[in-house]
Amino acid sequence: MKLPYHGAIDCDLHPAVPSTKALVPYLDDFWQDHLANRHIDRFGLTLSSNAPGLPISAREDWRPAQGLPGSDFELLRKQALDGFGLRYAICNVLHGAVALFNVDMAAALCTAVNRYVAKEWLDRDPRLRGSILVPPQNVDLAVAEIERCAGDKRFVQVMFLVMGDAPLGQRRYWPIFQAAEKHGLPIGVHAGSSFRQAPTGSGWPSYHLEDYLLQAPAFEDLIVSFLTEGVFQKFPGLKLVLAESGFTFLPTLLWRNNKVWRGARTEVPWIDRPPADIIRDHVRFTLQPVDAPDGKMLNRIFEHVGSDKLVLFSTDYPHPHFEGDDALPDGLSDDMIRRILIDNPLETYPRLRDAAGAANAQMNKEAVP
Repeated sequence: MKLPYHGAIDCDLHPAVPSTKALVPYLDDFWQDHLANRHIDRFGLTLSSNAPGLPISAREDWRPAQGLPGSDFELLRKQALDGFGLRYAICNVLHGAVALFNVDMAAALCTAVNRYVAKEWLDRDPRLRGSILVPPQNVDLAVAEIERCAGDKRFVQVMFLVMGDAPLGQRRYWPIFQAAEKHGLPIGVHAGSSFRQAPTGSGWPSYHLEDYLLQAPAFEDLIVSFLTEGVFQKFPGLKLVLAESGFTFLPTLLWRNNKVWRGARTEVPWIDRPPADIIRDHVRFTLQPVDAPDGKMLNRIFEHVGSDKLVLFSTDYPHPHFEGDDALPDGLSDDMIRRILIDNPLETYPRLRDAAGAANAQMNKEAVP
């Protein structure tokens, strides 16, 4: 169904950096020379798990005439921001910097991407917000980038890919979570892989189809990692946002986590209540792709999950998950639609909530005669 009113908050929008050359002005002199001398500025540095030539990378009517899907600002503004009447949209730029083995280059390129997003996207439309791309290869450099970007309130979360070197809940990553919690930044984790290791437990798949379908169990692994390591007990103010993950696996995951925890909880005494309750409090899921066959089944899933706060609206633009402007599944109640489109995103992202509150206060002030 179409969005019934304007003002929705899109929590997964995909602008693209058009080329590595576009990042050069946002690098310091050393890295500008380094990339030019080694001809690295001629490479796209796109992720294999998000290859722009794949049909699944963009809906045909959302592809620009030339360039990467999502790289045309005016097209994105027309098709996504104006097309869906969005109040805010969070830019999740998927870039190959996070997969580089050269840690210093990865950090420099992540900084350049964030600078590029701020200048070329956020400065051009007040509805846009950013995710801080950090180098997962080095925790200290990731924290430094969070601290550098945190002063710009238009950056609203920290972004990772779901498949990496190690389960993301492990304690080596905790300084990142500490910095994110301090600044009111959720941890966003998007579908995708750095392909440092095989994306399956039994080796390398043959086809992209396999890789794409395997993203869902990778997200389940991630949730279990955050739970068992005690991330949410250590950082009680932290939210985990899973983007392009699907969510129909939740009823089984919640039930099984509770069941196994009852028998093995002496190993993890910091899990002080049923895991399903912790997930309901701390984990959120973007809407697209909706992996339920119809609204009746979707409502049953929400009933089994036991919460109306877990799902955040997303178009996943320019990825193809629905036709035309039917960005919402059929069969949702008015209350659930309001929660998904507006209330849940505002409750999840403190910086969006603050911005919306300030805008409303300004409107009320201007309305006073």
